[in-house]
Amino acid sequence: MPIAQEIRYRAYADWTDEEIKQIKENVAKSPWHTTYHIEPKTGLLNDPNGFSYFNGKFSLFYQNWPFGPGHGLKQWVHTESEDLVHFTETETRLLPDHAHDSHGAYSGSAYEVDGKLFLFYTGNVRDENWVRDPLQIGAWMDKDGKIEKFDQVLIQQPKDVTEHFRDPQIFDYEGQFYAIVGAQSLDKKGFIKLYKAVDNDVKNWVLVGDLEFGGTGSEYMIECPNLVFVNNRPVLLYSPQGLDKSELNYGNIYPNTYKICQSFDTEKPELVSPSEILNLDYGFEAYATQGFNAPDGRSLIVSWIGLPDVEYPTDDFDYQGAMSLVKELSIKDGKLYQYPVEAITSLRSSQEAFADKDATNNTYELDLHFPANQVSQLLLFADQKGNGLKLTIDTNVGKVRLDRSKAGLPFATDFGTIRECSIDAKETTARIFVDKSVVEIFINKGEKVFTSRIFPEEGQSGIHVLTGQVDGQYFELN
Repeated sequence: MPIAQEIRYRAYADWTDEEIKQIKENVAKSPWHTTYHIEPKTGLLNDPNGFSYFNGKFSLFYQNWPFGPGHGLKQWVHTESEDLVHFTETETRLLPDHAHDSHGAYSGSAYEVDGKLFLFYTGNVRDENWVRDPLQIGAWMDKDGKIEKFDQVLIQQPKDVTEHFRDPQIFDYEGQFYAIVGAQSLDKKGFIKLYKAVDNDVKNWVLVGDLEFGGTGSEYMIECPNLVFVNNRPVLLYSPQGLDKSELNYGNIYPNTYKICQSFDTEKPELVSPSEILNLDYGFEAYATQGFNAPDGRSLIVSWIGLPDVEYPTDDFDYQGAMSLVKELSIKDGKLYQYPVEAITSLRSSQEAFADKDATNNTYELDLHFPANQVSQLLLFADQKGNGLKLTIDTNVGKVRLDRSKAGLPFATDFGTIRECSIDAKETTARIFVDKSVVEIFINKGEKVFTSRIFPEEGQSGIHVLTGQVDGQYFELN
């Protein structure tokens, strides 16, 4: 049920203690809270923001409207981690409390500069006629979590873009700060603008040009563009809304995609010899992926497990959305791999040989092997009636198929109930993480990934092998 605009943009100070208490009590009633994925305490969690390394820890913000499962007057909520697995929510908030972000602190990035964390984000500003003025603005966060916003606008809306101009990502390339910003042209085509910081001063940005990356403009908007470097090769991560399906086969309302490029020409500017556009994730829910290069050189990414314009069963409990596991990127044989960081094994509390189970606590990891020349079918979130999430791995023809038509409460069925992808026809591995209402599946050590939400009903917690020989390990997770 859509939430009225006047509620979604109501000032934070106007919400009473009693209203907030009722929201928290409703959130607490949900049977689907995750245990090792980041979720909002209340309201909507959407884009990961400001993923960075600062003050000896990893910082990760999530965008949040705290009063319900809707997109409204958004803030950033700060979390931090030492191992990229256990994240602690701090008291720090980037609030929509300035003239330049009066209608929401929208997505952006962060980078440590001279002992402070520079937050670079889109300020959503609307006039009395509800016309948007998107401003790229900045703030400092100090080591105590105190935020000080800049008074000046860093990048104004250019003449050749509509009001859809957002999500600045700052990155360091060969000692120079650059930023890319997602944009929509006046003829409603998606593209990306590249800026650079004059003398590396993050308060002074100039346009380099429109970034050439082999895009066709079949999308009407490019959201959340991120440029990361994997083995020195630029990888462009982006969410092209409205992308023509003749260009890429995708099932979700909006795709989450990438291109691997050979090099980065900062003068032209151009991402040289880009690959074809490819799905970053083949599951039902992964969007707005944000990545950065950590000081140790690793390329790390995290995604919103959710999608814009989709209603979820948790909406009834006044919250929505979760953050994916943090994954490390690598390139092997020209393919992009994404795999959970090594520290994820610290969650394991017990281990046993994989076998059918009638009941689990839906908080576990599977590390499985599927032999060549067979069709294996696995049912997760299974009950005694044959319902569950069906994973088919066909090593005869080389196909992975995920079917949630009989898994938990149905939702978003307009976009289909099956997702699939091709793999090489040979023996295959799958590492599967289940967390109450989240499943993340990594095929062949991250060659293909499926991220999805499942909202099981009571008694839907079993694991059953329907066909094929499957062996491996089962781990209970803390």
